[in-house]
Amino acid sequence: MTNHFPLLIPGAATRGKPLQVTAPFDGALIATYETADAAALERALATAHALYENQDGWRPLPERLAILERLAEIMKSRVDELALDAAREGGKPLADSRVEAVRAVDSVRICIETMRSEAGKVVPMNVNAASKNRLAFTQQEPIGVVVALSAFNHPLNLIAHQVAPAVAAGCPVLVKPASDTPLSCLRFVQMLREAGLPAEWCQAAVCENHAVAEQMYSDPRVAFVTFIGSAEVGWQMQKKLAPGTRYALEHGGMAPVIVAADADLGDALPLIAKGGYYHAGQVCVSVQRVFVHETIAREFADRLAEHAKKLKVGDPTRVETEVGPLIRTSEVARVHEWVTEAKKLGGEILCGGDKIGETCYACTVIYDPPDDARVSRDEIFGPVVCVYPYRDLDDAIRRANTVPYAFQAAVFTRDLDTALRCYSRLRASAVMVNDHTAFRVDWMPFAGYKHAGFGVGGIPFTLRDMLAEKMMVVRSKEI
Repeated sequence: MTNHFPLLIPGAATRGKPLQVTAPFDGALIATYETADAAALERALATAHALYENQDGWRPLPERLAILERLAEIMKSRVDELALDAAREGGKPLADSRVEAVRAVDSVRICIETMRSEAGKVVPMNVNAASKNRLAFTQQEPIGVVVALSAFNHPLNLIAHQVAPAVAAGCPVLVKPASDTPLSCLRFVQMLREAGLPAEWCQAAVCENHAVAEQMYSDPRVAFVTFIGSAEVGWQMQKKLAPGTRYALEHGGMAPVIVAADADLGDALPLIAKGGYYHAGQVCVSVQRVFVHETIAREFADRLAEHAKKLKVGDPTRVETEVGPLIRTSEVARVHEWVTEAKKLGGEILCGGDKIGETCYACTVIYDPPDDARVSRDEIFGPVVCVYPYRDLDDAIRRANTVPYAFQAAVFTRDLDTALRCYSRLRASAVMVNDHTAFRVDWMPFAGYKHAGFGVGGIPFTLRDMLAEKMMVVRSKEI
């Protein structure tokens, strides 16, 4: 019997058209779920706003932390189940989905640790005539209603990154998962309620159409919007926010890697292969462009192709699978179109370059495609890595910086000066030395430059966005 997920908006009297979730690998029906129409969404917004306006009803911090503690324990007991569910609906291989599920548990715990260790601050006073006899300090309070719009590629941990901080901060939260992968989100919200969070404090829904989704994030009752998705959608959404609404946008990038002539290829190759083909390249910091010194470029590319050929592509629920399907068959067609274009323009296909059925794409290495090919100037979001020979390091850095998307970057070298020059000159929010661009732990800052986003992700940084700092100034002759 197919699972059915109800609309997680308490008191909603109407519904949108129900939708189906199908497995991206074989199209099998996984579940059905209810969607929110305009009236249901209005009910959710009104409920959330009323909760925030009633300050006497705010959930105290010890209660919120206890709920998150119980949530972490519930999730830990169901890691294997959560991993399998995420692999089925999103296509990320089971081994990687299990890593994601474990990370999601840790993300909840980081929220708890952050709220226990970070607070307000003392503001210097009594240091001149104007501030005499005064004491000032700040404390934190919830910013208001939070709307979280999430992406498909990490269907559980992205939700943990957006929703758990809102709960920790004490903000009423509305979350809209990606319509392709809603089930991990809906389960997360159900587990929050099981852990003791009143249902009204975290409501979840996929909207029945774009107009309802716009209603969700553009409403003036919303204090903060967190969005993870494409740059095209994110920047258009930002233009429609109500005045005063704060926001954070996390978009995709074209993570560049520079491989110097002195790099340890035995160490670099498996890391770059992992960074390029993890989740079939459907990660905002996937390795896509690798600039390799001309003395080793061809050797590097050939060896990378050998790595790519050995990766097992197929059913993401099988333990041996290393690369799963793309999220939609239309994405398979688009990736193939870009690779075919690169070949016609002069890029050399060293491996891959073909569809595997209707849902998967072969892990592909393209040697020296021209700079005007789409694989060189746009995020491919597929299992494709391009290798470009370079002669001069500064020229490689210049080429790496030419695209309008800047997120994380990497350099492989044994020379400290080379590493530091790349760190200082690559346009990126983080530069990895002797590691791939997709490295991340959930407490570190994670941010895009230029078209790649606005604001800083990572649990402690998201929490700060969801908290308002309020100052008290006390005047007393005893100070």
